[in-house]
Amino acid sequence: MSLKLSVPDMSCGHCVASITRAVQALDADARIEADLPVRQVTIDTAAAPDAVAAALREAGYENTPA
Repeated sequence: MSLKLSVPDMSCGHCVASITRAVQALDADARIEADLPVRQVTIDTAAAPDAVAAALREAGYENTPA
């Protein structure tokens, strides 16, 4: 499933790495594409959308569906 999230506090490569680690802790095969200028991530994962959103919040990144 593809999930697109707006992540307002994502501003650098470190943020992208943190988000990637958080998602891949749920689904090691997940693919994450980050668009820093618009602060959005597209995530292809088998994990539930609520679980992904919660993992990002736990990593320190508030997010909403984009």
